[in-house]
Amino acid sequence: MRAVLARTAVLAGAFAAGAMAAHAASIPHLLRLTGELQRSRERILASREEERRRLRHGLHDELGPTLASLAMSLDAARITLACEPERMDPLLADVRDRLAVAVGEIRELAHGLRPPALDDLGLVAAIESFAEGCCERVDVRFDGEAADLPAAVEVAAYRIVQEALTNVRLHAPDSTALVLLSRDTELHVLVADTGPGLPDASRNGGPPKPRRGLAAMREWAAEVGGGCAITSRTGGGTVVTARLPLAAAEAVQRYHRPPADRNGRAAERRQGNGR
Repeated sequence: MRAVLARTAVLAGAFAAGAMAAHAASIPHLLRLTGELQRSRERILASREEERRRLRHGLHDELGPTLASLAMSLDAARITLACEPERMDPLLADVRDRLAVAVGEIRELAHGLRPPALDDLGLVAAIESFAEGCCERVDVRFDGEAADLPAAVEVAAYRIVQEALTNVRLHAPDSTALVLLSRDTELHVLVADTGPGLPDASRNGGPPKPRRGLAAMREWAAEVGGGCAITSRTGGGTVVTARLPLAAAEAVQRYHRPPADRNGRAAERRQGNGR
C-alpha cells in the first residue's frame, strides 16, 4: 500500500511539474501576442489620424472654396435676374443661404477632425496661441526638432497640453505654467503649474475624484501606445507628464506619404499649393 501511495505521489508531482513547465513555456508566447496586439492597435490608430489629416485638407481646401465660389455665382445670378425678383430672387437667396450654412458646417467638420492650428501654425506656435491669457504666464519650450512629427502624436500632444492648460485656466488663473516638450524615440510632454494642485484627497494619498478631462488625457496618450500621469507637486502645483512613442506612428506616416515628383515635392502638397 505504501508503495502505491509513493508511486501516486511521484506521478502527481511529475504532473504538477509538467503543468508548471507548460505554463512557464506559454508566458513568452502570451507576452509576444500581447506586444503584437498593442503594436497593431497603435498602427491602426496612427493610420486613422493620417486619414483624418488628409480628409481635413480635402474638405477645407478643396470642397470649401468650391462651395464658396458657387455662392458667389448665385449672387451674380440674383443681380442679373433682378428684373424678375418675384420669380427668382427669393429662390436664389434661399439657395445662397443654404450654401453658406453648408460651408460653415464643412469647416466645423474639418476643424473637428484635426485642430487647424496645427497645420496653420505648427505644434509649438499652436500651443503658444492657445496659452495666451491662460494664466499669469506660460512658457512653452521644445527640446529637439519639432518638424515632421507624426500626425497622431502631434494631435495627442496638442490635446493633452490643451486640456492641461484649460484646467490651469479654470482652477489656477493666478499661477504660472511651463510647457516642456522633448523628442528622442518618444515625444515627452510636461505641463507644470504653480496652482493649488490636485484635490486634497489625492494629496493625502487617497484616490483622485474621477474627472473627464484627466481620463481623456490618459486615453489620448494610450491611443498612440504611450502613457500619461497627473500628480501634485510638493509645495503646490499640478504636473502632467506624457510619453508618446514615435515609431509606430512614423511607420504609418511613411506608408501613407504621397509619391514625390522629381524635385522631391509631395504630389498632394504640390496640388494644394497650385504648383
